[in-house]
Amino acid sequence: MQSMDADVRGDGNSAEQAAETGAPESRVDPEFLALERELTVFLRRARASSGEMARAVHPDLEPSAYGLLVCLDELGRQRATDLAGYIGVGKATMSRQLRALEALGFVAREPDPADGRAWLIHLTERGGHRLRTVRDARRARYVRELSDWDRTEVAELARLLHQLNAAAGAE
Repeated sequence: MQSMDADVRGDGNSAEQAAETGAPESRVDPEFLALERELTVFLRRARASSGEMARAVHPDLEPSAYGLLVCLDELGRQRATDLAGYIGVGKATMSRQLRALEALGFVAREPDPADGRAWLIHLTERGGHRLRTVRDARRARYVRELSDWDRTEVAELARLLHQLNAAAGAE
């Protein structure tokens, strides 16, 4: 059987590979097969890392709630409906997560001055401090893990990930 490197280089024969594995012949370009494989590994590691980061903020914090804290830290005060849309969850899930974050003292609600019926969610001082401590540690880890990368490569990776996220968000 050919190595995965052959797939990435594009010198594998899909008909031969299909015969060896019993899978139907695929007309997918090897670049997209390699992309799928690498994204699968990346996303699995990202989920695990998100759980670690959430537990570092607080042992009872759900991994998905960590993303809410990051969003509030970067975007500032937000309506719950806007947060739900940004994260990609329903209102009920968002309400549950926000209640949990409020109970931990990481977020607070205040009336929206533009609409008295709505509320704005914001990080508390405690929530912001805990989040920034964890994010600083996370960035330090990236610096260590990518220390042999050229800064332009790091910038290019960030640019490409942004492009991928923008394309995924447009669907």
